[in-house]
Amino acid sequence: MSLKIRLFKSFAGAPDDHLRTIRGLGLRKMGQVRVLQDTPAVRGMVFKVKHLISQEVTEEQAPVGKRRKPRKIAVRDRARAGRKSP
Repeated sequence: MSLKIRLFKSFAGAPDDHLRTIRGLGLRKMGQVRVLQDTPAVRGMVFKVKHLISQEVTEEQAPVGKRRKPRKIAVRDRARAGRKSP
């Protein structure tokens, strides 16, 4: 189960903690929709800014983000792959 969240009201003039909460939900623009996992943490964030967003429970699965290596490690690995020793 997941939550479909849509930012439908402007957050101009909102307190700083509301702005950080909206950003934490991954919303940037009005009308933007995100599908997030239904967890207590996400529900708490939604409750905090419920006057700015609309939510609905959906059966579709929230997309799982691919983990990336830190930039420093990725550059190091590419450098090592380029100089393969015989």
